[in-house]
Amino acid sequence: MSFSGTVKEELAEYISPARHCQLAELAALFHFGGRLTEDGCHIKFDVENEAIARKYFTLLKKTFNINNVMREEDEEKVFQALHLYDEERRIIPPDTPVNALLIKNNCCVRAYLRGAFLCAGSMSDPEKSYHLEFVCTRPEQAGQLKRIIQEFQIEAKTIKRKKYYVVYLKEGSGIVDLLNVIGAHVSLMNLENLRIVKEMRNSINRRVNCEAANITKTVTAASRQIEDILLIKKRCGFENLPDNLRQMAEIRLEYPEAPLKELGEYLEPAVGKSGVNHRLRKLSEIAEHMR
Repeated sequence: MSFSGTVKEELAEYISPARHCQLAELAALFHFGGRLTEDGCHIKFDVENEAIARKYFTLLKKTFNINNVMREEDEEKVFQALHLYDEERRIIPPDTPVNALLIKNNCCVRAYLRGAFLCAGSMSDPEKSYHLEFVCTRPEQAGQLKRIIQEFQIEAKTIKRKKYYVVYLKEGSGIVDLLNVIGAHVSLMNLENLRIVKEMRNSINRRVNCEAANITKTVTAASRQIEDILLIKKRCGFENLPDNLRQMAEIRLEYPEAPLKELGEYLEPAVGKSGVNHRLRKLSEIAEHMR
């Protein structure tokens, strides 16, 4: 099962004990998973998997005492409670923004987002990338969902993809926060563990690359220094160099792979890294002048 499917399985199992939160989540299931029938008199509910269908019926049973069969009077009761009627008693299309009365409490907002993710949400494999999104059919619905998510200080963005409007999150920390908001705590911990491993791996790779770059830089510089010193030795010999430069040239040839700090310890008297670098630069200038 995909990571996204695992999150949905976890959310589908959770039932809020408060009726107002159950109504908010049920409203999200209707708004993101429902659609009007051809006659415009009923709402058909499309579900992605059996777990979401079970939750839909569980919420109907707990909030309205409705079992598997919904009668017309039951449907009337549900539509009124979920504010799915307009002023002229016509059914409001499910993919419109939810009535603010259903999500006036913070806990209800969380429940609404939970239902929205069950019907319209998906998440990429965090081993590969961080991406969580909600697919909406109307820009007003996407705009409301984005504002709701941002109320939790989570950065969300919207983009139009063909005929759909997508609300998405790209930051790992934001996705973790959203999973916490909607109550997917087990999935949150699994994601955090994956993030830690991924960040450690990236940190090790950066360190290895940095060390490799430093080694390459050191080897290249040492090769150039030795080349300069050999040119000086061939053209005029070390005896014509000042004592400090002569000693530096001999030490560099004797220890071609040694770093600057170690070279300074071989000199008499010993000098620091900057002193070694200064002498080698002087030798390079002499060699360059000879060229």
